Amino acid sequence: MALVPCQVLRVAILLSYCSILCNYKAIEMPSHQTYGGSWKFLTFIDLVIQAVFFGICVLTDLSSLLTRGSGNQEQERQLKKLISLRDWMLAVLAFPVGVFVVSVFWTIYACDREMIYPKLLDNFIPGWLNHGMHTTVLPFILIEMRTSHHQYPSRSSGLTAICTFSVGYILWYGRREREA
Repeated sequence: MALVPCQVLRVAILLSYCSILCNYKAIEMPSHQTYGGSWKFLTFIDLVIQAVFFGICVLTDLSSLLTRGSGNQEQERQLKKLISLRDWMLAVLAFPVGVFVVSVFWTIYACDREMIYPKLLDNFIPGWLNHGMHTTVLPFILIEMRTSHHQYPSRSSGLTAICTFSVGYILWYGRREREA
């Protein structure tokens, strides 16, 4: 029952996301006191998605280690469901939302920093935390994709799910803007 490097790496990534989330939530910013709090920021939602995804990865690894060779059909069935959830979440949320957040943030930051991350935020959010939220997401998810085999959902199922998430976020965010 030895752990392999990718399983240890998943635990480290999960712990880093938990640390980033805790540090971010500990910051007292005026925007956290308005409608939606931290949830209005796609960056925060992405951090939660990544933490949940890597939590499921770690749970899958632990379940796999515990059920290996047991011969219990019910445990095997539950493990397959967990693996399917992990793979679905990677394809539908973790990868697309993560890549979107990183690429859009740094593109806008390079063009007009004040539009997306005003210098004022440097007084609240340390540089390491900014990179934890907007940079490390991409290498972590790419490492996961390279070190593990995943079964992806059908194209139509995946597109339906990510479009539902996107439209839901836009509608919720738009409601906030109308009320402001």
